[in-house]
Amino acid sequence: MSALITSLEKAKLVPGSAASLIPVSFTPAADLSVSFGDARVQLGNMLRVSQVQQKPEIGFRLNAGAGTDGSYLAMLIDPDAPTPEDPKFAFWRHWVVSGLKPGATAAGTTLTEFLGPGPKPESNPHRYLFLLFREPASLALTKADVGGEEFVDRRSFDAAAFVAKHGLQLAGVNWMLCAADEWSA
Repeated sequence: MSALITSLEKAKLVPGSAASLIPVSFTPAADLSVSFGDARVQLGNMLRVSQVQQKPEIGFRLNAGAGTDGSYLAMLIDPDAPTPEDPKFAFWRHWVVSGLKPGATAAGTTLTEFLGPGPKPESNPHRYLFLLFREPASLALTKADVGGEEFVDRRSFDAAAFVAKHGLQLAGVNWMLCAADEWSA
């Protein structure tokens, strides 16, 4: 079993709240790297709100046999909004970028502007998923396809329906925990 799947199972994401997006049998086609400056996202490591307010850099390398053509979509979502104990606004859509190509630092078309994670001090840490999907060759998404930028438009995003509607294929996953700077266990 891969370190990715083990970490997702331990966090009760698969099976669990992300099972509609990440099958238990998922095998990554890409290694997805995410960093907020010097703070790297590493399969569930803990970052604090102050570390994650600037748009992260993402990059990915396709694994052998995954092909080299095509474009990809990256999505950052929170399954724990507003709190892990009461995730009534899951999935919260924090960022969506389309048209990414493999490389050390990927750039594409922003469909949802980055909104930094912001768990409240009284909330337990949230799990944040960075998902990478292979896009169908003919896909041409617009901001309207994803939804509005307003705070209330981002909550309760049906990520699985969006993925199915647009024929996206999961290629890579990374994730982190994030808590308010003041939070303590």
